[in-house]
Amino acid sequence: MKLSRLLFVFAVSTAYSGMMQAQFRNPKYVAYVKQYSSLAVKQMRTYKIPASITLSQGLLESGAGESTLAKESNNHFGIKCGGRWNGPSVLHDDDARNECFRAYEHPGASYEDHSKFLVSGSRYAFLFNYEVTDYKSWAIGLKKAGYATDPSYANRLITIIEDYELYKYDREGLGKAVRDKKELVIFNSHQAYIANDLLYVVARRGDTFESIAKEFETSARKLIKYNDLQKGYTLEEGDIVYLHAKKKHAAEKYKVHVVREDDSMHSISQRYGIRLKNLYELNAKPGEYVPQVGDLIWLR
Repeated sequence: MKLSRLLFVFAVSTAYSGMMQAQFRNPKYVAYVKQYSSLAVKQMRTYKIPASITLSQGLLESGAGESTLAKESNNHFGIKCGGRWNGPSVLHDDDARNECFRAYEHPGASYEDHSKFLVSGSRYAFLFNYEVTDYKSWAIGLKKAGYATDPSYANRLITIIEDYELYKYDREGLGKAVRDKKELVIFNSHQAYIANDLLYVVARRGDTFESIAKEFETSARKLIKYNDLQKGYTLEEGDIVYLHAKKKHAAEKYKVHVVREDDSMHSISQRYGIRLKNLYELNAKPGEYVPQVGDLIWLR
């Protein structure tokens, strides 16, 4: 009887605890999550940013959609104009008076721009090494990368994610992406990948440097330079296009590459994220060198 009573008391207390947790949840936060969770999941499938992170940032930065920027400009993440922004803008007091903030036609555009902001920023590239469900590392990493000046920013994101169980949207986004990989390409945006701690996309039919540059808010000139190509080069389907300058050597685990058929110094440099000039220097080869099948190409 004592055991039965203990089990009963435990069940009641557990249920009561759950009810109390639900009661303490801010109804505005709950409503925000219900309204925008599908947008966060969509961004996760496209850009591999945890839906929980996107939602928690949206909640925090927009005050659950109640901030002036969110209401009047559909800006849910407090993203400022920056030098590359040429879209609609609005002046708003923040750290200083009359600062320039981005404005959007609808919240979905704000969510999309938030993803592109993280993907295109070189200081955030290391975040994509984390598992897409590791929201704690992402939250700490965002603070480390300087996304916000608030010293408690990471803890605030983690608290929101856990209090409102936003991690379940990570499972939702991950599950559907695994079951139907084709779903990753139904959106207009490119899927972002990482190599040598660098973000890159794979060119699709009809892509140009200009179209990719516009999508990721950079310049075609920079993309051409980053990828060791010349002006006038026509992108082909399957080409790797790095969004940041490549590095002087490959990741530590890659020491040497054995040349295979159809390899070139340029294709090797793209595969491992090494600047073409540095690849030639690592191998003490002149610029006109053409690798032969079986040659060893040093990567570090």
